[in-house]
Order: sequence, then C-alpha cells, then structure tokens
Amino acid sequence: MTRALIADDETHLAHYLRDQLAKLWPELEIVAIARNGLEAAAQIADLQPDVAFLDIQMPGLTGLEVAAGIEGLTRVVFVTAYDEYALTAFDAEALDYVLKPVTADRLARTVERLRRALAPGEGAVPPAPEDDHLARALRALQSAPAPGAAPLRWIRASQGELTHQIPVADVMFFHADDKYTCVRTAKAEYLIRTPISELAAQLDGQQFWQVHRSTIVNLEHIAGTRRDDASRLYVRIAGWKDELPVSRAYVHLFKPM
Repeated sequence: MTRALIADDETHLAHYLRDQLAKLWPELEIVAIARNGLEAAAQIADLQPDVAFLDIQMPGLTGLEVAAGIEGLTRVVFVTAYDEYALTAFDAEALDYVLKPVTADRLARTVERLRRALAPGEGAVPPAPEDDHLARALRALQSAPAPGAAPLRWIRASQGELTHQIPVADVMFFHADDKYTCVRTAKAEYLIRTPISELAAQLDGQQFWQVHRSTIVNLEHIAGTRRDDASRLYVRIAGWKDELPVSRAYVHLFKPM
C-alpha cells in the first residue's frame, strides 16, 4: 500500500484533498496530516511516506524548505494557490505542481503520474507542467532577468560582545541554528541574524551552493564528497572535522564534479 502525508495550514483544504484522494486512489493510505512546515518535516523524517502533498506557504517552514530537507525516498507534490514558485518547485525535483482550487480532473492526472512513478521497476516520471496557465508561468520565470545587485563581499557578524567584519571568501560554510545563522571560517565561528533563505540570494551563486535547507557551503573550501551505505551524500570541508549532509534536492549539483 502506498503511504502519503498531507501538509497544509488550512485544515479544511487538507481534509478536502484527503477526501478527493480517497475517491481517486482508494489504496492510498494517508499516514499523517501536518498543520505547518515544521510538523511536516518531522513527520516525513519519522514516517518516511512514499508521497508528501505539500502546501508551499506554511508557518515554520515553507513547503519548498520541507522538500529541500527530505533525506529519504519520499516523492513530493506541491499543492498551492501560487504559481510563482513553479520553477523552484521543479528544481527541487517535485513530481507535480497542482494549483488550487484543486479539481478532480487535475488531481486524477497527478494520481496517474504518482502511480507510474512509484510502480516497481519503473523509472522516474519527469516533472512537467500540464496546465496552460502553469506553463506560461514557468516560461515567464525562466526568461526573467537575474537580479542586478552585486553579491556580498563582507559580512558583519557577532562573536560575544564584538562585531567583526569578515570577508565572505574566508567563510567555509553557513549553517542555520535556531534564531541565528552560524558563519564558520577556518579560525572561528560567528553569528548573524540573516536567515539562510535571504543569505542565499545575496551570495555569489558561482562560489556558494546551498546543499541543505540549513546549510550553504563555499566551493573554494570543499575537500570532497562521500556517500554512505544508504547512498546519502555528504560534503567534506577542508580544515573541518565534521561532514555536512546534502539534501536530495541538491545532490544533482555535485554530479558534474
């Protein structure tokens, strides 16, 4: 039996999706309904469902952040009222992207894609928008000009009572930790209040890669990568004793390396 999780902060919409799925896919077992992104991330890690139906705009963590943090084999379908996240969603290897209000016909196509993707011996079904409106949104996003702001060169970060001016090139990696983001150099650790999601947009994408919802690494300091017995990928940083996990959504970045 295929197992699924639904995450939506609007309970009535989550229950509507559950009821529609029950009609279209009676064999599907809904193992949990999460009310926010934090609950969804915790339950996916604990229950390892085959599929996660994720709203995008949720408290705690967005659906995109939840998807980026998935370490297992859970496939993702985004169900949202906002089409502007479509390109990012497919970059995160989402199997489908369904716009609200969800119709039975549209959900039936999603169910068919899931059945094929999860069938034993079948290869992955490539994500592809099936609605004209969504296709137009994707083309607009792909042709949009890149932001013109210059990437960060310096960061003002705290260490105790002191504030330091740190060259961005000296940073080995950034890691989100509760209310702060840790800035790790070869010599010390500092703290800033900028969230990882905002920081990623300000850094040079040719030098800094986000490898997890909570981690951004400096490519200049990568010593290598390693896969464990479960095929999970880890990054090794030169001069740092611990390995940093790479979420499934970012593994493709390292394939050409």
